[in-house]
Amino acid sequence: MDPYSQSNNHGPQDHFNSFTTVASGSGSSSSPALPTTPSRYENQKRRDWNTFCQYLKNHHPPLFLSQCSGANVLEFLCYLDQFGKTKVHTLICPFYGHPNPPAPCPCPLRQAWGSLDALIGRLRAAYEENGGAPETNPFGDRSVKFYLREIRDLQSKARGISYEKKKRKRLAPQQDGNSNIIEFQERE
Repeated sequence: MDPYSQSNNHGPQDHFNSFTTVASGSGSSSSPALPTTPSRYENQKRRDWNTFCQYLKNHHPPLFLSQCSGANVLEFLCYLDQFGKTKVHTLICPFYGHPNPPAPCPCPLRQAWGSLDALIGRLRAAYEENGGAPETNPFGDRSVKFYLREIRDLQSKARGISYEKKKRKRLAPQQDGNSNIIEFQERE
């Protein structure tokens, strides 16, 4: 059995317990240890981790987490596209580049870039929490980062949404030659 993967022979409650932290008493034996309620993020991370482990188990041939590479992560992301809800227009679609198309079109539904980016972040953290070394983390592989960047650019062009950072207007000090008063002027 691979030391990094969880056994899927147990119910979801067993996986839940592996992510639950236990608050210990401050040295007094009268206060019992109480489990804390995991946050929404922790619950989502646990579900994502279980989904990925199940994907590896169902892979042909089945893979252990220690065998997993960035390529397997990319396969997983492509697999998830079939459950997407974001319309991504193709180049031949008349609505390519329009954020709000006026009519329906046959373009495919995909996973949104933001969802994939957040998913990879949670899986990257879960990998290390489950004993994986940061240097072997397949979710931090360069190919995964490149894929996410490509998906972001493709979806922003196809949907007419800009993910570029907006440039902030800076105020530049400008001294007046006759006095010590500084006036501010907007720079573009």
